Amino acid sequence: MEMKFYDYLDANPVIAAVKDMDGVKKCCEREEIKIVFILFGDVCSICRIVEELKAHGKVAMVHMDLVSGLSGKEVAVDFIKKNTRADGIISTKPALIKRARELDLYTTLRVFVLDSMAFENIEKQMGLARPDSIEILPGLMPKVIRRVARLVKAPVIAGGLISEKEDVMAALSAGAISVSSTNQSVWSV
Repeated sequence: MEMKFYDYLDANPVIAAVKDMDGVKKCCEREEIKIVFILFGDVCSICRIVEELKAHGKVAMVHMDLVSGLSGKEVAVDFIKKNTRADGIISTKPALIKRARELDLYTTLRVFVLDSMAFENIEKQMGLARPDSIEILPGLMPKVIRRVARLVKAPVIAGGLISEKEDVMAALSAGAISVSSTNQSVWSV
């Protein structure tokens, strides 16, 4: 791969996260959007969704846990690699991230930081998966973003509940390299 995922993240601080075809259409109309997190689909539609994004020059990241019909097994990553032109995957499952790395796909480990136990588990998951980036949710926790950014070597993406420019700026100021949002009003912040 010519460009490293870190370089895409560094150059694109806001990631469009899409949850339907209307979101795909809207982000394809916007040249400034380079990375797209696909948060929907099924085994019958994921190829078409990825192809639409690739036709518009986007980096397509498939959220494995949210595609209906895919299992939580490593073979699901093989399916994405062999049957789509996706650039990478997002998952909460370290085993899927590990398999995607073996297949030379970009990887984002999604972690829900809901309590101190979840926070303490991040280091273990990072060691198992070794993702290109980590996405922490919810993304409205500057103190937690700061702690995670110090804890891990991978770039941190803040996602979830990002709804206005101030949320984006707070997450970036706290140490996130990018934010992901389904809220189209923040895509061009």
